[in-house]
Amino acid sequence: MEKRSFRRMGRDASVIGLGAWQLGADWGDVSEADAHATLQAAVDAGVTFIDTADVYGDGRSEQIVGSFVKDKPGLTVATKMGRRLPQEPANYSLDNFRAWTDRSRANLGVDTLQLVQLHCPPTPVFSSDEVFDALDTLVQEKRIAAYGVSVEKVDEALAAIARPGVASVQIILNAFRLKPLERVLPAAAEAGVGIIARVPLASGLLSGRYDEHTTFAADDHRNYNRHGESFDVGETFSGVDFTTGLEAVRRLRPLVPDGATMAQFALRWIIDQPAVTVVIPGARNPEQARANAHAATLPPLSAETREKIVAVYDELIRPQVHDKW
Repeated sequence: MEKRSFRRMGRDASVIGLGAWQLGADWGDVSEADAHATLQAAVDAGVTFIDTADVYGDGRSEQIVGSFVKDKPGLTVATKMGRRLPQEPANYSLDNFRAWTDRSRANLGVDTLQLVQLHCPPTPVFSSDEVFDALDTLVQEKRIAAYGVSVEKVDEALAAIARPGVASVQIILNAFRLKPLERVLPAAAEAGVGIIARVPLASGLLSGRYDEHTTFAADDHRNYNRHGESFDVGETFSGVDFTTGLEAVRRLRPLVPDGATMAQFALRWIIDQPAVTVVIPGARNPEQARANAHAATLPPLSAETREKIVAVYDELIRPQVHDKW
């Protein structure tokens, strides 16, 4: 599989990674055995980058990933911190960072975390020199090797990219969320900051598997966070109204190349953006992991196809999301 560089980390990653939120919680139940099988299928297909967080299953995802990657050199594991306490800027302190990273190091079974990302912190955090000084201290103490941020908004991403120690920015990027193409990706490429594209299938909408009759389990965020009841609504279906999203998918479906699935088409569009370092689709079973990885083998989409994707976005999606994030 194609590799791309996190230049500020001095590490390469497979252009398609694996998001491990599904393996911890909030997407319905996934057994530990199924989680390990999914991880193995991804790695067998060429995936070298796994993204998790300390709040996914309150550490369950980290523990599963940690037990899997033990004695498997060549893999990069990124985790996230900052959402185990109320989202108040004062909680982003060196003492809390030490406690959070110590817990993640134990969960993952490592002395030094390869990449730790602030997990969509409040906007004022991005302008705090003290926060980034504290992150630099964690690097000096060898608790972490590198740090990045996960953001909700374009302006947060740009503020992070301007910080010399930030190695990566994780941001929602998919055919329903085009705003990062305007300023964030160019700025990241110029600065040498890696871009981790998350929510690549708009919480499954861009898989093409849903219709008006689809239902989700009570413990699935696509049920309980439709209107942002638990966290930023942009994390669920990329903030797009479900009915509108279904109509957009119907218009995009004729653009899918022969032999590809709708999900692979959506992932191919993301990795066609040269400033993207890695895209992290989730998977709940080995078949999904293998299918996601296969998207890297598809030829790049044509300019005409990319233009038609933008046209669907402009008509249906832009009015709902473009000015919010």
